[in-house]
Amino acid sequence: MSTPLLVQALAVLSAPALAGAAVLGVRLRRGAARAARRETGLRERLAELEERCAELERTASCDPVTGVWNYRHLQLTLDREIDRARRAEQHEPQDGPRPLAVLLLEINGFDAVVAEHGRARAGTVLRDLAQRLGMEIRRSDTLGRYSGEEFLVVLPDTGAEGAAQVADRLVWSVRRHLLLDWSSGERADRRPHGNGLTAVIGLAVLPEDGTHAAVLLRSADRALAAARAAGGDCWRPAAPAALSGNVPVTGAAVISPQSDGVFAAERDR
Repeated sequence: MSTPLLVQALAVLSAPALAGAAVLGVRLRRGAARAARRETGLRERLAELEERCAELERTASCDPVTGVWNYRHLQLTLDREIDRARRAEQHEPQDGPRPLAVLLLEINGFDAVVAEHGRARAGTVLRDLAQRLGMEIRRSDTLGRYSGEEFLVVLPDTGAEGAAQVADRLVWSVRRHLLLDWSSGERADRRPHGNGLTAVIGLAVLPEDGTHAAVLLRSADRALAAARAAGGDCWRPAAPAALSGNVPVTGAAVISPQSDGVFAAERDR
């Protein structure tokens, strides 16, 4: 067979193969594009699911009324911080356990707010006050709603004296916080000596007042009862001997800051 005929024969025979290869290439490119689109869609769906999961986790951990942490989150946080303090003691036994303090805070006088504004607006007032209290603690601290008008503050790496300073600030903030007002016209200060609310706080520290969460909370509850018995608008420690002489054991809210800068300095302690 001559060369031209051979070339023509090969061309005829290879034409279907070339066409098939072209079709296969098109299909592969389309398949790759579809796979890329599916991957992009799956990534977007995964990001959406992660966002929803994070939102559900936040919802499950936050109190719906006040917006601060709820009781469940407080339990988990307190257990975690106690375990952290114990691990620090195991690694450095000569230093003892890492300091940890809890404050059990109860707001008094809130029934008058409910009677004046109704429960819906009173809930808004409570939320605003809870957010204000959250500004008085460090980012590493945890503030949550314990029950009703009771809040729990977990203070890692904080001893009795530091906790006493935080308790003073919180008592002062509850008494002097400017409550929301829905009245029309110019706002008048109907309570020149405060907003009608006061706080009582029970203070307990690890390990002096307990080495387990339940024991520590019982100590804080007993201190809270002592603050109530003292007339309110104050805090009481579970173990007064744990405080040094330059910190007022009476628990009166003696700090009256003249500016937010004082609060900021205390938060950065």
